[in-house]
Amino acid sequence: MLNRHLLDVAYARDFADTVIKNGRLVNVLTGEIYPADIAIADGRIAAVGDVSAQCGPDTEIIDAENRYLTPGLIDGHLHIECSKLSVTMLSELLSRYGTTSAISGLDQILVAAGVEGVKEFLQETEQGSMHVWWGAPTRAPYTIPESNVGYTFRSKDHEKAQKMPECVGLWETVQEMVEDGDEEVLAALDLAQENRLPVFGCAPLIDARRTAGFAAAGVALCHESYSPEEELEKMRNGINIIIRESTAAPMLRENIKLITEMGAPSDRVGFCTDDITATDVLSRGHLDYVVRLAIECGVTPMQAIQMGTINTARMFRLDHQIGSIAPGRFADILFVDDLEDFRPQQVMKAGRIVARGGLPVQPPVIPERSATVLDTFRIGEIAPERIKVTAAGESATVQAIVLSKDVAFRRPGAHIELPVVDGVVQVDTKQDAIMVAVAERYGKTDNLAVAFVNGFGIKKGAIATSNAPDDNNVVVAGTNAADMALAINEVAKMGGGQIAVADGEVLARLPLPVGGIVADLPAEEMAAAEKNMDRVAREELGSDLESPFGQLLFLSITAIPEWAITDLGLIDCVKFVVADPVVDSPAGRTNN
Repeated sequence: MLNRHLLDVAYARDFADTVIKNGRLVNVLTGEIYPADIAIADGRIAAVGDVSAQCGPDTEIIDAENRYLTPGLIDGHLHIECSKLSVTMLSELLSRYGTTSAISGLDQILVAAGVEGVKEFLQETEQGSMHVWWGAPTRAPYTIPESNVGYTFRSKDHEKAQKMPECVGLWETVQEMVEDGDEEVLAALDLAQENRLPVFGCAPLIDARRTAGFAAAGVALCHESYSPEEELEKMRNGINIIIRESTAAPMLRENIKLITEMGAPSDRVGFCTDDITATDVLSRGHLDYVVRLAIECGVTPMQAIQMGTINTARMFRLDHQIGSIAPGRFADILFVDDLEDFRPQQVMKAGRIVARGGLPVQPPVIPERSATVLDTFRIGEIAPERIKVTAAGESATVQAIVLSKDVAFRRPGAHIELPVVDGVVQVDTKQDAIMVAVAERYGKTDNLAVAFVNGFGIKKGAIATSNAPDDNNVVVAGTNAADMALAINEVAKMGGGQIAVADGEVLARLPLPVGGIVADLPAEEMAAAEKNMDRVAREELGSDLESPFGQLLFLSITAIPEWAITDLGLIDCVKFVVADPVVDSPAGRTNN
């Protein structure tokens, strides 16, 4: 419904609630910078320029003190729950750094607590410090073959979900699902066409033939590219590009060459962070850091700001709501001293100052939690003797998952020869070959898959997490079955979380009771807990990774080559089949 007060203020028939004076407007619509004042009514921009007629006796005046005024930043693809922070707590953190909007699939709470869980998370944003726009997952879980979860999201769900006011399109449309003709996915795409909603793609390492098919399916954008050449191929086929940059995926320096070296137009490129932690954000910032990095890599400040605002808004068809400082849009405004060194000094979201000097203006209000999101574990106690891989003979060659040191969720494989004792394949810490297991936690099955992983460097004990996209079952890596079983059981007792154990004792724990995936912790407390968990895994268990838990939580993602593990077993992410962890040995199947 048209806001009459906003309209009256725009026509100078009424006074503004707030007026920002003495600012230098960064107009991302025209690429200009010029002095302008801003009139705000009911949290939206009513007029820009000379707004003296909109100033009344009760109008709040904010002096910009000659700072640049830019639109709030927009994260074009953010898995909120991967941060382990609730929507409320993450919004408070990111808004400090100028992020006022994010597009998220809320896919982790979706598979754990269903659509009602998503609605509960979205409700948090109404009074929060960041807008969250929902992309309804094309289907969930995304795993291929499909793993077991608490709630499977299908085309029948899309009939209602796509009509939710927060829904802005179809999220995480995996290329292989389209190419293989997944009827549930195609039905969701059909509904999106009927509802005139855009489709957001996930197509890593795609070749030219598949790019054509993906574009023909109506995919509007893709955040999952590993080279500027791959980006250019997608762009040539009509797919817009969102460049990802995070600690887990530091990809901007290479992929920004799409613009700086290949000459592609910057107006079809946006930014996202995808997966973040409190530790990372507190140490370097969020999208403000991405803007600074892009400028360092050779794009102009205006281009970088446009990529972080209006370009992304247009891709998601949200430019009438966010992305620019223009009438009718939310009054999401950043006050910045230096565009070259982009660091918001003050952050406004919907006409309200939410952060100043890198700190929140007010503490976040934790919402009441329902049983829907607090009671998501249905797992029985796991016995140690279940955690094993069997094989005949005195040794066996296993297919191990190998952790990438560059991008956390790219996992190549390797064949490793391991000893066999009494028909059970043994770990070998000298080869850095330990066990990895996934326990299904929703009570749908009794699945407990076991395989091997290389790259953790763990010498003893085990680490486990229930924050583990894309299905959020319990993932555990360890050197022995007893500690691995203990880790799974202790995570279940917490109702979700992360844990480190050794020699039958719990060394550190991080409860994540909301959906078994997030917590209502302030960012500083979460960062301290993250650092402690990783410190214990390094110093007491022997891992040589900077963030062992950061690597652990990505092991169930099957959408990116080459290997993963779900509750179904070891997954070949090229052929998308369950693979035997023992190479060429029918005796090597996992015991469940």
